Amino acid sequence: MTKKNSKVLQERRKHVRLPILHGILEPVEIEFFTNGADGKPVPQPAILSDLSAGGMRLITFMEPPHTKELNIVLKLNGLKEMPVTGRISWVKDKGGVFMSGISFTGISPDYKKRINDMAEDYSDCDTRLALKLPEVCVETCRASGLCNKPQKDEPLFKKK
Repeated sequence: MTKKNSKVLQERRKHVRLPILHGILEPVEIEFFTNGADGKPVPQPAILSDLSAGGMRLITFMEPPHTKELNIVLKLNGLKEMPVTGRISWVKDKGGVFMSGISFTGISPDYKKRINDMAEDYSDCDTRLALKLPEVCVETCRASGLCNKPQKDEPLFKKK
């Protein structure tokens, strides 16, 4: 393998992703700033597919506008409302359903840490699952509010 090819295989993401899986798709509302007649932001519903401290993947049913900035308010179980700003990194269209990658350009250090903590706990849980450890879910899991893995219902996780 050449030096050039080895770069292709390197992970470019800086943050662990928190997949919004197992039937939990979180609705969010985003505002697109457009150069419309009144200059006001246009709200649009979206579905959060995955999340990291550096960005997220959204599903929308309207094409995102070609704009430089998005204002997003994330309302996630276990977290306060998180206002963030971002930009669209990529868009894929499949029959009028649009999947977009959003890179955060403005997020508070506290929110960034909280998302990282949640994603790391979720990843740790996946590792324990893969290793078939007896205690998969733990009460200290910071991703618990967004998780509905079947193991969460096992007696070890439930409070007595």
